[in-house]
Amino acid sequence: MTTFRRDSEVQLGRHIGRIAARMNERVTEIGMIIRRKLEEEIAELREDTHSRELLGASVEANVETLLQALRHNIPVARVQAPTAATEYAKRLAQHGVSLNALIRAYWVGQRRMSELVFAEVRGADITPQQRVDVLQTITTTLFDYIDSITRQVVAAYQGEREQWLENQNSIRALQVGEVLTETSTVDVDAATEAIGYPLRWQHLALVLWYPELSADGDELPRMQRFIRELARAADTSALPLFAAVDRVSAWAWLPYRSLPADPVGAVRRFVRDRADAPCFAIGTPGAGVEGFRRSHRHAQAARAVARTRGTDDPTVYSATDPGLSAAALLGGDLAEARDWVGEVLGDLATDNDNDERLRETLRIFLRTGSSYKAAAAKMNLHFNSVKYRVARAIERRGRPIDDDRLEVEMALLVCQWYGGAALRRDPA
Repeated sequence: MTTFRRDSEVQLGRHIGRIAARMNERVTEIGMIIRRKLEEEIAELREDTHSRELLGASVEANVETLLQALRHNIPVARVQAPTAATEYAKRLAQHGVSLNALIRAYWVGQRRMSELVFAEVRGADITPQQRVDVLQTITTTLFDYIDSITRQVVAAYQGEREQWLENQNSIRALQVGEVLTETSTVDVDAATEAIGYPLRWQHLALVLWYPELSADGDELPRMQRFIRELARAADTSALPLFAAVDRVSAWAWLPYRSLPADPVGAVRRFVRDRADAPCFAIGTPGAGVEGFRRSHRHAQAARAVARTRGTDDPTVYSATDPGLSAAALLGGDLAEARDWVGEVLGDLATDNDNDERLRETLRIFLRTGSSYKAAAAKMNLHFNSVKYRVARAIERRGRPIDDDRLEVEMALLVCQWYGGAALRRDPA
């Protein structure tokens, strides 16, 4: 009897291992399914846009860790929470997302994972009794895993929240937030003294960040040092203002008594020569409290374009770049913008290299006053090459551009700034 029971347990372990291995082949797909469920059911996670990428990494890491434990019969008590999961818990703490939302995410995720496991087991080539035994074992392991990992990530959240609140310059951050509040009346002199920044002067706002998944814990000090060095290189008239948003992103303002000829160019030149530069979004220069706010709004809009485009390479986006501010306005609802771009550009709105070349040629052609010669000079192409590409772009669009040229130019701007996020998938 003992031998029979041992053989049954070995056979059960083999069945569970095969099922876990098959599911592990689809770990990215399963992670995306669960992530979408979490964002559908938990509004706080959906609204915390800064951490969405890390949410996906956390879910996938948890799924993979669980499946490996099932596959290799690793006791849950020995399993440590994946790094992405603990980092995501810490990020929620930094952003003020409630602990309840974090805990709910694990139990909602357990429910969705159970549904996926049941579907996999139903399709397995095993007897009904074996199916029952497999489901019972996996369900128990899944419950124990969620219970253990939840306790670990809750501890990470609470520890981070306490440390973050202790280390953050709460008074300054609060007062900067009050200055940025559009409906508030600001005592300029009192606010200037409180935050140590000359609000009556000229300002250039910056938003800076490092990619979330490459964070190593030293991002804020690095950004603070970087802003101080940038301020010296840009010859500001006083010390810059720096306000942390979380551990990988921050806001900053450069102050000037009188605005230099090209402050945005000075920032670009400094960033270009630095290998350790974070990603940057730059606002438009402005004066006084209203300029302080407006410059920050424009920098935030430029960052939104960068984030929607999906680029986290060290780069600089500026609200003064031609067409970016207009693209930011149109990108408020990207799904609607994508549909509109498709209606305006037809097949030219397809995400492939050939159509990208045609769109860029048509955009420059229109921007240079529909001059083949000027466009050819700007693109360093032969006159006939530009003429051919423009004709091909119009052909891909499916109709002339004479009657709705402005809409075509706006759609091309959206494509330029949002890239593939605003385009149709290539059916090829």
